[in-house]
Amino acid sequence: QVQLVESGGDLVQPGGSLRLSCAASGSIANIDAMAWYRQAPGNLRELVATIVSAGSTNYADSVKGRFTISRDNAKNTVYLQMNSLKPEDTAVYYCNALVRSIGSASYNNYWGQGTQVTVSS
Repeated sequence: QVQLVESGGDLVQPGGSLRLSCAASGSIANIDAMAWYRQAPGNLRELVATIVSAGSTNYADSVKGRFTISRDNAKNTVYLQMNSLKPEDTAVYYCNALVRSIGSASYNNYWGQGTQVTVSS
């Protein structure tokens, strides 16, 4: 079994910064893509940023230039550095990872429990 645990969510003022972390643990052979999603009340869950094992990244237009996704493959951890935060960034942020477990030939999709980010003065 694989677990993803996020941390770093908080209340921050507009223009402020936060860094989210997500650590994967368990019976892990390899992690392919990792990603951050977010879901605001009344909205669908949306993709924020992705990063593959080789390091290539992709961002939603709404966060380009403000958010940076990175990963530490040795620690099975993905990060989301969020700068110039806006009230519309308020949401629960979820970590997602495509993981191949030890002894398995296929990859499965895993989600974290979410961490709340609130941007408000």
